[in-house]
Amino acid sequence: MENRKIRVAITQGDVNGIGCEVILKTFVDPTILEFCIPIVYGSPKVLAYHRKALDLPTTFTIVNSASEAVDGHLNVVNCNDDEVKVELGKPTAEAGKAALDALEKAVAEYRKGLFDVLVTAPVNKSTIQSESFNFHGHTEYLEQRVGDGKKALMVLCSNDLRVALVTSHIALKDVAGIITKDLLKDKLVLFNETLKSDFAIPAPHIAVLALNPHAGDSGLLGSEESEVISPVVEEARKEGILCFGPFSSDGFWGSGSYTKFDGVLAMYHDQGLVPFKLLAMEEGVNYTAGLSLVRTSPDHGTAYDIAGKNEASEESFRSAIYMAIDVLRHRRQEKYLLRNPLRKLYFEHKDDSDKLKLDLTEE
Repeated sequence: MENRKIRVAITQGDVNGIGCEVILKTFVDPTILEFCIPIVYGSPKVLAYHRKALDLPTTFTIVNSASEAVDGHLNVVNCNDDEVKVELGKPTAEAGKAALDALEKAVAEYRKGLFDVLVTAPVNKSTIQSESFNFHGHTEYLEQRVGDGKKALMVLCSNDLRVALVTSHIALKDVAGIITKDLLKDKLVLFNETLKSDFAIPAPHIAVLALNPHAGDSGLLGSEESEVISPVVEEARKEGILCFGPFSSDGFWGSGSYTKFDGVLAMYHDQGLVPFKLLAMEEGVNYTAGLSLVRTSPDHGTAYDIAGKNEASEESFRSAIYMAIDVLRHRRQEKYLLRNPLRKLYFEHKDDSDKLKLDLTEE
């Protein structure tokens, strides 16, 4: 297994929000530098501006690329050729372009193998839109840019609470039509694999939420439970996935049933994220599962209302860094443990004794 320090890439996000603030606050305590080599993709001048405005002692080293990153330092790769105007608390096209420039530079260096994991600061999904970014968020963007055909799964995590979404950034009126048996099965299988490989849970128990109120009330309030969700849950259980449901969402969260499961699969964005953020807003992490790239982010947005006021908590961002490191370590450990799998053995059954056939191999 690899023992070198993990290189953590960090994108600056929207410079008018709290992204730079939580990045700088995360690295005020240099202890975190013992666990990783951080590389921020963004503007050194913007970071210096926020540092001065917030009176923070965080220091950083400017480098041309992650390949030049210095151990024991917070490294910054300059991604913005032009001066970036900071207008705290305001959504601007200039801030959106600066956020996209940083993200594009990080993706380009990931393809070169220059860092191990990616942590993204919040962006404004409206101002970042351009010809090269026509997505609803980081999850969809990374799925297309570095997914290599794989599908991504949004998972919100905090300690033992993990909530995955079948659908994410789509209009509520479109949810029912999008949830098919195939989509639900794919998300459920991927969630199960993620809990095993990325979170080191050998036999995860997954709760599947219903789409309609009261789980459809025997068809009175909708048929998706009986026609789509229940059949998929039953089929997945026959294949060895320990999944249960569908559970009525209000009773499931209100009764505390979520504490009995390793993961919860919600049908749509607010069904999963509203209760999650009520339970774990400060330290919650958004994890993009299913891709070769390990990507996390804090579970909050740009928070324009408190930008520049020195009120933003860095807890979620710090948790995002540690979770990215943990996921990569779990993946490496699994790969190491499975590096030399035993080949299948074949026996002849001709009489009362079994004869081991070592000369036969699997086709």
